[in-house]
Order: sequence, then C-alpha cells, then structure tokens
Amino acid sequence: MHLPTWLAQHLAALRALLVFTVLLGLAYPLALVAVGRLPGLDGKAGGSLVTAGGKTVGSSLIGQPFTDADGNPVPRYFQSRPSAAGDGYDPTSTSASNLGPEDIVDTTATDPDDSTQSLLTQVCARSKTVGELDGVDGRRPYCTADGVGAVLAVFRADGLTGVVTRVVSVNQTAPATPFVTEYQGVPVELAEPGRDYRAAGATIVPVRGDAPADPVVPADAVTASGSGLDPHISPAYARIQVDRVARERGTDPATIRKLIEAHTTDRTFGFMGSPGVNVLELNLALDEEFPAR
Repeated sequence: MHLPTWLAQHLAALRALLVFTVLLGLAYPLALVAVGRLPGLDGKAGGSLVTAGGKTVGSSLIGQPFTDADGNPVPRYFQSRPSAAGDGYDPTSTSASNLGPEDIVDTTATDPDDSTQSLLTQVCARSKTVGELDGVDGRRPYCTADGVGAVLAVFRADGLTGVVTRVVSVNQTAPATPFVTEYQGVPVELAEPGRDYRAAGATIVPVRGDAPADPVVPADAVTASGSGLDPHISPAYARIQVDRVARERGTDPATIRKLIEAHTTDRTFGFMGSPGVNVLELNLALDEEFPAR
C-alpha cells in the first residue's frame, strides 16, 4: 500500500523531528551534564563558586564590589576595578560603557539626575578617588584637580582661525572654579547647564595640564572591563593598595605583598593577556590570616 505523497512527507518530517528531539533535546544535554560531573570539572560547571565559613561568597570567575551599603570602598579590602554591568558586577546585565576616547564633553542639565559624565570625566573622577583612598598621586593628563575632564570650548571671531573671543570650561559648572583662569588672554567661564557649546560653534580643546605622563593610578583602576565582570585587577593596581590594607589589617606591607604574589596568575599559556590578581580570593586570604579588628 502506497501512502499519498503529502502524507509520506509529513511522516518523514515527524520522524526527523522525533530523532533530533531525542539527540539534541535529551542525549546531548545529558552528555554535557555528565561531562560536567567529572572530577576536576564539577566545580567549573557549577559556576566556579567560592565558599568560606560554610557559605558561598562569590565566584572566582565573576568580580564583585567590596563596598559598604552606601557604595563607599571598605578600606580593609582590596578594591575591584570599575564595572559597567548594571549597577556594577551584575551577571544578568554584562556590558561595557560603549564610550570611546573621543567622549570628553559631559552632558550637563539643570536637573543633576539628567546629567551624564563623559568617559574622560569618569576616568578623572575615579583616578582622584583612588588617589585619595590609597594616598597616591591621582593626577592624570587632561584632568582637572577636582576630578573632571580638562576641556575648553573656544569661540573665535571667524570660526576656526580668528582671535579667541570667549572660552568656557565645558565640564565645570557653578560653584566650581575654572581649572585655568584664562586662555590666550581671554577669561575662562564656567559652563551653563543645558548648553551645547559645540553646536554653538565652539572648538573643543582638551588641556593636558602638568600631570605625569605615566600616571600612578593604573588604567584598570579607572576603566571598566569589556564584560563588566572581570574578577581580576592588575598587579600594579594591587600594589598601590598595599599600604592601606596593611594599615587596616594591622600588619606590615611586606606580608601583604607576599599574599598578592601568591594570588597572581600568569599570562594564559605564557603569552596571552596580562598577569592578574583575583580580588575575591585575595580578600578571602586576608580575612583568614588577618581577621578584621
């Protein structure tokens, strides 16, 4: 008995659906679960969770902030790098800031909640905060002393080449003090919230200032990672935090440096990436050896 062509085609499609459902919907997932249960892989398959004192305190693969309820750094802990994932280190909202090196002008508004910081100002503010927290020089090129981008809007008589007629510090508003008093003989004004000086015909001029070319505060202390979840910081960022942590833990800096070395991972395969310090594991080691006073 020959089935009608249309019915034979539907039966063939049904058989294919059943076969692939069993293979890809049951057999393949179960095989991966079984592999994940093999000794040495079970922890990684479960999220590389880290436990301390009988409870889960985080993951060795996902960073987390070490701040108080108000978002202030807890001095006895090493601090992680900034994060642009949600409100910070949110694994359900992994992301970067999507801001580039030309993002140097803040968006100011009458309502501070509607204002947004440029990438430059974010970097300047973070560097200033780290410098104050760890007692190091937080200055950076193109940053003002009050932690915003050192950028001027320069108006000229005939566009781009005429004499300077007006100068505005675009990232500073009242009651701040302009980071320079004058530019080419013209007094520098503070920005007015809501004004777009570039659209008004100004040339945007970043001012380098007298900060060292090689800042003390490293780049990973002032920029977020691409995922926003990086659990590591650079050895350079860890080193500038040593004195603070040693003071808070009541020990000497040399001991803290040894802990950093013990928790520093080398480049992947010896040549990919850069050495890193896992912040969670380092802080857990601190709690174990030097409990909070």
